[in-house]
Amino acid sequence: MGMSQPLRIGILGAAKIAVPFASGARLSSRVEVTAVASRDRERAEAFARTHEVPRACSYDQLLADPDIDAIYVALPNSLHAHWSMAAARAGKHVLCEKPLAMDEAEARQMFAAADRSGVVLLEGFPYMFQPQTLEIERLVAVGAIGEVRSVYAAFGFAIADPVNIRLDPTLGGGAVMDAGCYAVSFARQMFGSRPLHVSAVGRWHGGVDITVAATLQYAGGGIAQVSCSFATGLHRRAVVAGSAGVIETDYSNHTIRSELPGFRIRQGSDWQSDFEVVPVPREDGFRLEVDALADMVAGDRQALVARRAASLDNAWTLAAILDSARA
Repeated sequence: MGMSQPLRIGILGAAKIAVPFASGARLSSRVEVTAVASRDRERAEAFARTHEVPRACSYDQLLADPDIDAIYVALPNSLHAHWSMAAARAGKHVLCEKPLAMDEAEARQMFAAADRSGVVLLEGFPYMFQPQTLEIERLVAVGAIGEVRSVYAAFGFAIADPVNIRLDPTLGGGAVMDAGCYAVSFARQMFGSRPLHVSAVGRWHGGVDITVAATLQYAGGGIAQVSCSFATGLHRRAVVAGSAGVIETDYSNHTIRSELPGFRIRQGSDWQSDFEVVPVPREDGFRLEVDALADMVAGDRQALVARRAASLDNAWTLAAILDSARA
């Protein structure tokens, strides 16, 4: 069923990530951010004033508001499941920040709650909806680089603030769940499935993983190596190596940040082959993400099924990496 009116979204949690989300959503003609909720009413009101959101309220008020169609869950990782399911029970569609869940069992509970209420549940990965990512997926699918044999994906940056919530084990902190979920999800998209075997090593501090590297083995012999860190300079890079070519990308969330966004492809196995730069549009990832949510609410069943399968695979893989790294 199509929508004639914009999807009305309420933001659950006035966290830092909600700031660029609100800015990106304002670029969309498909949605409207109409309310923001925080446990601290003054914080919600300050966010609303600063970011042009009409209403500020509490969590419970947001979920009970009949004028809200969907909820963007911008809370710490450990709270995603509880509040996503609460929003679903309230009859709201849910866009939940990545990672969707702490493990596959939790993710399945979340999707079951959405199904019972007949609402959409979507994991928030802005880069996943970028033209850059979609074109890479298309090229891989049509065999532009042959059969994918290996993938390398990394994402890391430094955290200096010891009270950053990303370092709090009680809130689902750690490099794997924060930065690593991007690398894991990219590898999953390239191979189209979860790995058969996972092995990982990690460095830990204060109860959370600070740096982790993992090797993922897939059906058919494909191998991915993924790494993430809270203790390095900023880096975000991926290489997809096929039997007949290579793709290199930064798999960016927001290509709008680059003057000339694109990725590189080299076809063939000849040493003399040159890389070709494939340009892509400059886009805000959050705008693309909310438009994708609106499409799914309007009836894009194929995309909804594909994203659910990916989220379940990613949740399983992230938990498997942490289990291996702890061992």
